[in-house]
Amino acid sequence: MRKLKVLLLFDSPYFTPRGYDFKKEFKDLDWGTESDVYEALLANGHNVTLLGLYNNIDVFLEEIKENRPDIIFNLVEVFNQKSHLDKNVVGLFEMLEIPYTGASLNDLLICGDKALSKEILSFHKIKVPNFYTFYKNHRIWLPKRLKPPLIVKSLSEEASRGISQASLVDNEEALVERVKFIHENLGTDAIAEEFIEGREFYVSIIGNKRVYVLPLREMRFGDIAEEERRIATYKAKWDYDYREKWGIKNMFAARLPNGLNEKINDICKRAYKALNMRCYARLDIRVTSQGKIYIIEANANPCLDRYDEIGESADRAGISYNKLIDRIIDLGLKNQG
Repeated sequence: MRKLKVLLLFDSPYFTPRGYDFKKEFKDLDWGTESDVYEALLANGHNVTLLGLYNNIDVFLEEIKENRPDIIFNLVEVFNQKSHLDKNVVGLFEMLEIPYTGASLNDLLICGDKALSKEILSFHKIKVPNFYTFYKNHRIWLPKRLKPPLIVKSLSEEASRGISQASLVDNEEALVERVKFIHENLGTDAIAEEFIEGREFYVSIIGNKRVYVLPLREMRFGDIAEEERRIATYKAKWDYDYREKWGIKNMFAARLPNGLNEKINDICKRAYKALNMRCYARLDIRVTSQGKIYIIEANANPCLDRYDEIGESADRAGISYNKLIDRIIDLGLKNQG
């Protein structure tokens, strides 16, 4: 690949001026993705400018006006601490006609609404859990078509924010209580889904029209307490002490029945195309003991940390992290126009 002028754009929890080097932040594990991508871009020979966005879009517009890049490597997940504004930032890229990596505005809009993405997948005959959406300031009740246990989530938040063992409810009283918790504490609408008992897999996909499914990853719940259900709570994903205590690990899938891997790949390719996803994405799925495959969530712009699901799966497929980053840039350039 030719060497490019790349603007590495990401969200920041505070204001930083143009030209800020982020050396202090990149030493912190919480900035692992930004640091990993930056190092890969430099190693690949690109001319990289760093820019953090907090609550002022002017710094971005000034940067574009004075130092227009060949492509924006987009790692923005929130703007002004609001996750639903990620698509608005991408809308700016499209208005300015600057190539960028990752999900389009439409991808983020669809995947940012768990009910909408499930409706689309259902239309394409792809299994999803039965669900119901509870909007704020509307009646909360247990619809007859939903069979507990149910898992209650934010309709729009990602990364398991707001999901705990209390999210799994067995009756109407608990459902009402948890939906109210989402409304009041996260400030978002809520979705209740029938809980799918089974193995949880993470399926990473890269590509535009031609897509490639990377090796499957699985969350193994280890020795989690018997009274707790095996669900990917926020603590199960991000609390390292909790994960170590209960032996929770993310690893490559093993001991799959004959033909299941191919079936998962086929269904996930269909889902990726049905949602018109691009560049790269991750699908979270559950597989029952009967071999039924359900799409739980479609994640646009999932984590690109070197040791997260996509990075690990790409490495297993023989794609080094640096090559993965350049492939993502190539896919972003091909999406222009």
